[in-house]
Amino acid sequence: MTVQTTGQGRVVVVYGGDSAEREVSLKSGAAVLAALRHSGVDAIGFDPAEQGGLAGLEALAPDRVFIALHGRGGEDGTLQGALELLGIPYTGSGVLASALGMDKQRTKLVWQALGLPTPESVMLGPDADWPAVAERLGLPLIVKPVHEGSTLGITIVETPEALEAAYRDAARFDARVMAERFVRGEEYTVSLLGDEALPAIRVEVPSGFYDYEAKYLSDETRYHLPCGLETDEERELADLCRQAFAAVGGAGWGRVDVMRDAQGRFWLLEVNTVPGMTDHSLVPQAAAHAGLDFDALVLRILDSAGQG
Repeated sequence: MTVQTTGQGRVVVVYGGDSAEREVSLKSGAAVLAALRHSGVDAIGFDPAEQGGLAGLEALAPDRVFIALHGRGGEDGTLQGALELLGIPYTGSGVLASALGMDKQRTKLVWQALGLPTPESVMLGPDADWPAVAERLGLPLIVKPVHEGSTLGITIVETPEALEAAYRDAARFDARVMAERFVRGEEYTVSLLGDEALPAIRVEVPSGFYDYEAKYLSDETRYHLPCGLETDEERELADLCRQAFAAVGGAGWGRVDVMRDAQGRFWLLEVNTVPGMTDHSLVPQAAAHAGLDFDALVLRILDSAGQG
């Protein structure tokens, strides 16, 4: 892989914020900022929650913005829209793709309309018919907030009686909550740089559930690279993830999470338009396996700014 190190001007790395993913975002942003400075880029870190919000960002007069702001306020199209109005190029997907990718349920509707495989789901409310939900989707099933990332608020539900409690836990994070058919099998993730799919990673978690702790805190989570698929299977997975990312309008870079069931079928779970860039994150691991170190990866993403 080659990286073009074009003149970037002043780059502001936006990270932190006030979403539930603040701590992860701070780590991602710090890593990106260090990489840019190591590469000789005039880079400044900016936390909108502590440095004056959008007015503070505009005052820094950035030539480009590297978005490392996970979750709502940074990954959902709002920051992208503001930067569009200010005429400032930024990394990652545009307004529509960011907003759509943050909404797991509407992303599913798009995938389903295009015939892409994704587990069946239903929306939940406080007065849902819990036994009917369990009967429709089967048990176990997954309950998750529609607009959260990093597996925050997600519960594996084993019995109909546990459904309501799982709903209420997810509702602490988001007013919109969904239940999804559980796919038992292997979990994969595919990182995308433009139209290029990086090597797939198979995630193995001792607990069997890739939750927040497994993603960011545990040293027991195993990331298999190569992922163990046959060449034609990995090609099939890469093609599926490219289609899934393109379906929501994704651009620049991103990540698609997938399950593979016992019959070998792939099922799309969600798309991430601002993936993590911490020492536990998956995009840097996939890039390194493809011969792109962290500094070069950050420059590659930065070079795509303004193409979303």
